[in-house]
Amino acid sequence: MQLPPPFDKFDGHSKRERLLATGDALFRQGDPTRGLFVLVSGRLELRRVTEFGNPVMIHNVRAGETFAEASLFSSSYHCDAIALEDSRLVEFKQQSILARFQEQPDFALAVARRFAVQIQGYRRKVEILAIRNAVERVHAGVCEGLLQSDIKSFAAEIGLTHEAVYRALAKLVRRGRLCKTGRGRYQLN
Repeated sequence: MQLPPPFDKFDGHSKRERLLATGDALFRQGDPTRGLFVLVSGRLELRRVTEFGNPVMIHNVRAGETFAEASLFSSSYHCDAIALEDSRLVEFKQQSILARFQEQPDFALAVARRFAVQIQGYRRKVEILAIRNAVERVHAGVCEGLLQSDIKSFAAEIGLTHEAVYRALAKLVRRGRLCKTGRGRYQLN
């Protein structure tokens, strides 16, 4: 199994492979933290429930991404991690990561660099969510590469109903900004 740098340098004592079936929860909001994770294959959704009981999708985790980074400095998870399809991931123990930060400055810098790139992606997603016009928001989401699986997941990720996304995609195709290449598949013109 190929892990992204710098997590590819860990030995077997500091990590363990986990398999999840579709619908399985890796952890729930409020569970004690164990560490952070790298998704090897499959897809997970990070979601939390608001104080009013509304579910909010925080992030759609894709293969190669790390997630639950905040768990390194927290005693409990702040969201649920649910498998959207059969998934394989690697769990890295909290204590092992923190010890490496102290012992190996190059490792700490590499992790900080990786997290910084992810933060830039999250900020771009916030920018996309701030676009009021549905057609422009959908176009920005496609340009950002967020439409990678199904339309419903994409819609949740950009904060629109799937019906609004289907209408916006049709408009973008008619306007020549997108080309439909298959069921639920589009590319930029």
